[in-house]
Amino acid sequence: MAGTTKRTSKSTDYEFVTVWRVAGTRQEVVDILGDAATLRQWWPSVYLKVTPVTHGGPDGVGATFDLHTKGWLPYTLRWRLTVTEPVSLDGFALTAAGDLDGTGRWTFETDGPEVVITYDWRVSAAKPLLRRLSWLLKPAFSANHHWAMARGEESLKLELRRRRSTSAAKVPHPPQPTFVRRARG
Repeated sequence: MAGTTKRTSKSTDYEFVTVWRVAGTRQEVVDILGDAATLRQWWPSVYLKVTPVTHGGPDGVGATFDLHTKGWLPYTLRWRLTVTEPVSLDGFALTAAGDLDGTGRWTFETDGPEVVITYDWRVSAAKPLLRRLSWLLKPAFSANHHWAMARGEESLKLELRRRRSTSAAKVPHPPQPTFVRRARG
C-alpha cells in the first residue's frame, strides 16, 4: 500500500505500557518517582543497587544513575538511566543504556483523590543472554517485566503510606528481591 510504513519489531525489542493508580497527589508521586537515587529504598525487589553518576540540573535533566536491577527471574541487568526531560508534575522522560537500550516516559494525571501513572517503556535487549534467547523466551521476559512493575506499584503505594504516616513502623516493608543470593553477586 503506497504511503504506509509497517514497523517490524526485532525479537529483542520490547514495548510496554504500564498504568498504575495510587491514592495521592502528583507532587507526592513526583517526589518519589522523580528521585532515582531513592529507588533502592522503596522498590528493593527490582533495584538492587543505584549509583549516582551525575546530578543533573535543577529540573532533573542530565541526572544519571548506574543501576543493577532484576525481576522475578534469576538474572540481573546493569544499565544507565539518564533523565532527558524535566521532572515535572506532568512526568518526565529517560533513556536506558547498557543491558537495556531505549527510552522510558512517566506521565502523571490527577483523577480525583488519585494519580494515574503511565509508564511507556521501549527498550531493546542488549545483554547477551537476553539477545540470544529473546526469540524463544520473549513471553517469559515480558512476564518478568510485568512482575517487576506490579512490585513497583505495590512498593509505591507503601512508600506513599510510609511518607504520610506519623509512625513508619505501622507500614509494611516493600517486597524484597527474589533469588537474592544469586542476584547480589
